[in-house]
Amino acid sequence: MHTLLQSKPTERAVFLSNHFETRASHGGGTEGYQGAVSFPIFQTSTYQAGGEFSYSRCQNPTRKELEHTVASLEEGAYGFAFSSGLAAVSSVFSLLKAGDHVLISDDLYGGTYRLIREIWSGFGIRFTFADLREPERAEGLIRRETRLIFAETPTNPMMKVLPLARLASLAGDRGILFAVDNTFLTPYFQKPLTLGADIVVHSGTKFLSGHHDTVCGFAVTSSEELAKKLGMIGRTLGNAAAPFDSWLALRGIQTLPLRMEKHASNAHAAAVYLESHPRVEQVFYPGLPSHPSFELMKKQATGAGGVLSFLLKDDGVEKVLNGGKLIRFAESLGGTTSLITYPQTQTHASVPKDVRERIGITPRLLRLSLGLEHIEDLLEDLEQMLSRK
Repeated sequence: MHTLLQSKPTERAVFLSNHFETRASHGGGTEGYQGAVSFPIFQTSTYQAGGEFSYSRCQNPTRKELEHTVASLEEGAYGFAFSSGLAAVSSVFSLLKAGDHVLISDDLYGGTYRLIREIWSGFGIRFTFADLREPERAEGLIRRETRLIFAETPTNPMMKVLPLARLASLAGDRGILFAVDNTFLTPYFQKPLTLGADIVVHSGTKFLSGHHDTVCGFAVTSSEELAKKLGMIGRTLGNAAAPFDSWLALRGIQTLPLRMEKHASNAHAAAVYLESHPRVEQVFYPGLPSHPSFELMKKQATGAGGVLSFLLKDDGVEKVLNGGKLIRFAESLGGTTSLITYPQTQTHASVPKDVRERIGITPRLLRLSLGLEHIEDLLEDLEQMLSRK
């Protein structure tokens, strides 16, 4: 029987190399069909009985290769690919039951906030939003029924940096699961599992896929027990990634190391430029020495990523948003093209106004995802955008 059809669904990821670039380039280590160098798309819904695969909702060879690849990059044992980042988050929340309590970042993606408020809170699960930068204060919010601490770092969109090792210790000492959204930095710059997290999630739509052409999400763990549960959840909810989306994500990941270096380089240069611009009141980017968590960022990550936010001094947001030739006004982030986003009406529109204002999402806040363009062109475009009043 072909080697592709012999492994078990809970098989651990294969580490082909100690080097991240090699693992990204060569994928999950499964032999391609008929020796294909580019892993094939198995665009099929069902399979002849008797092999490992039976039905693509349960598992698919292309998706399995992607799952092993992402698990390997995160230095985890088991990976799961979902139809979106929100599907991945929802699957993690599906580990809970009515009466459980979750302590979660107060500054996080608006879609996750909406998922909690509109869906999961109605299932008898309670959520407490808190600033998790100070675990000592967060400790006072833990209840007897707390089962999960869920964190983003850097946070979206205020770019707060959370102390992962300390939060992991806080959770682990109490038998609480600790999950981290690693979308902004990817495993190229940050590996939460190595810092003590139990689960890492991603919107794979962003930097991992990296080309504005697919929507997917991931969850990675090193726990066999959690892996069995997440696998069951994916098969039961039917929210796993499709074969073609899995193939697109595999293709994007091959260039992840190169892209992340360029994203971060462009973001740092843009942050320095914006910090000195007369129309900009404040820049939120953890790669700047002015960021309050600059030293922590250097300790737990090897780069500051490709996303920043900045606050205008005036109310001329609309002209800035629509003034770019290269930098496009659009939602999302992490792709080859630079995008500027208005969190108040786009990514965080579902967050109540008082909550937005409390965490800093004001009418003058903009979020910028730096793509792969030449930095001189990007700075020229930013200057043009900011010169329109």
